[in-house]
Amino acid sequence: MPTKRLVFEQGHRRKYLVVIDDVPEVDAALFFAASRIGHTSGELTLLYVIEPQSFHQWMGVRQAQIDEETNKAKALFRLYKRKLTNSGFDHIPVEEVIREGRKPDEILKQIEDDPDVAILVLGASADASGPGPLVSSLATGKLAGSFPVPIVVVPGNLSIDDLKAMA
Repeated sequence: MPTKRLVFEQGHRRKYLVVIDDVPEVDAALFFAASRIGHTSGELTLLYVIEPQSFHQWMGVRQAQIDEETNKAKALFRLYKRKLTNSGFDHIPVEEVIREGRKPDEILKQIEDDPDVAILVLGASADASGPGPLVSSLATGKLAGSFPVPIVVVPGNLSIDDLKAMA
C-alpha cells in the first residue's frame, strides 16, 4: 500500500473523512471532526458505502438495492448536515461521497483517490460487545500499522460539549 502524502500544497485543504451510516457513534466522529476543522481549518468529507448483497447476480434486484441505498445515503447526508448546522458548525464545508463495494476497501480507495484526505475519524461503539466492525477492522486489524493516514477513534458515548472540548 502506498504511503499518503501529508504535506498540503497551497490551495489544498486538509480533509477529515467520516464514514456515515445509521449507527449512533457516527455522531461522535462527526462532531469531533467538525470541532477539529473549526480549530484548524479544512473540510469534512462524508462517505457512505453501498455494500454488495449476496443476490448481485440479479441485475434488477441489485439496481433496486443501489437506488434504495443511494436514497438512504442522501437522507443521511441531509440529517448529518442538519445536525452540524444545529450545533453551530454550519460554516464548515461538507463534501458528500457515495461509493459501492466493501466498506474497508472503499475507504482506502477514497483516501487514495483524494490526496487531500488527511485523517479518518471513526466513532467507537459504546456497546460492551466491542468498538464496532469498522473500528475493529481498520484501527485494530492488520491494516492499522500501515494505514495511509492517521485514524482517530472517538468514543461514541461522549457529548457534543465533551467533543468540542477535546478537539
